[in-house]
Amino acid sequence: MTQVPEGVQVLGAQEEIITPEALKFLAALHRTFNATRLSLLDARHAVQRRLDSGGELGFLPETEHIRNDPSWTCAPPAPGLEDRRVEITGPTDRKMVVNALNSGAKTFMADFEDSNCPTWANMVNGQVNLRDAVRRQIDFELKGKQYRLVENPATLIVRPRGWHLEEPRVLVDNQPMSGSIFDFALFFFHNAAYLLENGRGPYFYLPKMEHHLEARLWSDIFYFSQSYCGIPTGSIRATVLIETLPAAFQMDEILWELRAHSSGLNCGRWDYIFSFIKRRREDRNAVLPDRKDVTMEVGFMESYVKLLIKTCHRRKVAAMGGMSAQIPIKNDEKANAAAMAKVRADKLREVTAGHDGTWIAHPLIRKIAMDIFDEHMHGPNQYHVRREEVEVRAQDLLNPKIIGGKITEEGVKSNVEAALSYCAAWLSGNGCVPINHLMEDAATAEIARMQLWQWVYHGASLDTGKTITPEYIDAFIKSTAPGITKTIAGVNDKHVEIASRYLSEQVRKERASEFLTVDLMGYLEGGSGGFVSRRSML
Repeated sequence: MTQVPEGVQVLGAQEEIITPEALKFLAALHRTFNATRLSLLDARHAVQRRLDSGGELGFLPETEHIRNDPSWTCAPPAPGLEDRRVEITGPTDRKMVVNALNSGAKTFMADFEDSNCPTWANMVNGQVNLRDAVRRQIDFELKGKQYRLVENPATLIVRPRGWHLEEPRVLVDNQPMSGSIFDFALFFFHNAAYLLENGRGPYFYLPKMEHHLEARLWSDIFYFSQSYCGIPTGSIRATVLIETLPAAFQMDEILWELRAHSSGLNCGRWDYIFSFIKRRREDRNAVLPDRKDVTMEVGFMESYVKLLIKTCHRRKVAAMGGMSAQIPIKNDEKANAAAMAKVRADKLREVTAGHDGTWIAHPLIRKIAMDIFDEHMHGPNQYHVRREEVEVRAQDLLNPKIIGGKITEEGVKSNVEAALSYCAAWLSGNGCVPINHLMEDAATAEIARMQLWQWVYHGASLDTGKTITPEYIDAFIKSTAPGITKTIAGVNDKHVEIASRYLSEQVRKERASEFLTVDLMGYLEGGSGGFVSRRSML
């Protein structure tokens, strides 16, 4: 039986990873840093109130000296991160971990966040799987098939949950732990020393930040953790996903805060679109058209990409591209060719813009992405592509104009299907779901949910002139719901019922919730359901 430190409660079990020593480390981190985390989440609330009152986002005058100082750069690439031209991402189930590490991609981002559903089993077994992978003890057999690591697997990078998510099954002094700290700390505690002894290191992707002070908190945690565990300072590397609108105005500042541990920035495109809608929820001029029309070529998205590449290369770190949603389509050669053409075009856009690598969600897409980057990126990176001609103004990042964009009935129907199907799948324990030949995770489902709310809230109309109302959306919910259990494995009628009710309630709210994952957490693993954290609503 695990002996927990005083003041710590673990409402679950997994003794090989939740050890007394690991719990002491978790408790030390919580007691040292959780108050700061909570205050930073409150600061997000203050920013949203200002924006709702007509304020605008912009570059911070108080940090202008950091942006204008050309002399500072970030840490050099750590072993295994010198060349990141193709990174595969996915959740931490055992089969996925082996397949991703064996995929031929340069790195694997093992995801405890948007492509993962945070059941206790998923979170803790994921830690076990990563520990075993690090030690090359993950080989197993399933249905007669052997799963074994190759000689030179991809470099492992771990994405913990965002600052807004809590781990309700671990309480310290009767407070739930931060999900971010829980995920980071367990992986770091069990694996950092072993990774360093074997030519790698503890590498992370950091999601959902909205301010450079949130990056400072991560930096403080890194220094504390390295000291606590006797790991050399500067061993950690972290790539920050720029996937919120406020963070786009603070790229230099985020890199500055993490400069001793930074390995770059990533264009988290789907969450970025979600944040663009959410943070500008009161701005009628920021109503966006169908999701398919919000491409990387539209003004605010292109500006964000250019600024990220310029900023990263000025500071000598990787400017990583994002994820194409398309996945291979079986048994339809024509449809598959069209989908893969979209992937090729997206990866070509990224490498010619100056990105140092890209993301894929499926091993069969690796060759497409690798061939394009091999053809156009001849060294391990493109830090020499300085993009000094780029000048991005605040209004460029805020420009919502999309020429030719429309809100259509098909767009409404597609959003309902994506949000409803994903929520039902998530409730069943699955955080990454193929829907209509697109790989949907929490970020893409959030776009769908937030667009439906935005269209109703602002009384938007279809291209036919029909006004979008809650009742109009309910009709699509009603027609879509019966088919979900037939198309998504593991989903039952109860999951669909909860998801349907949730989506119908969301489009009627004066304020849509901040995150669906926070709202639905209470339904996991026999929870009473329906609780909303005090930080779920801003």
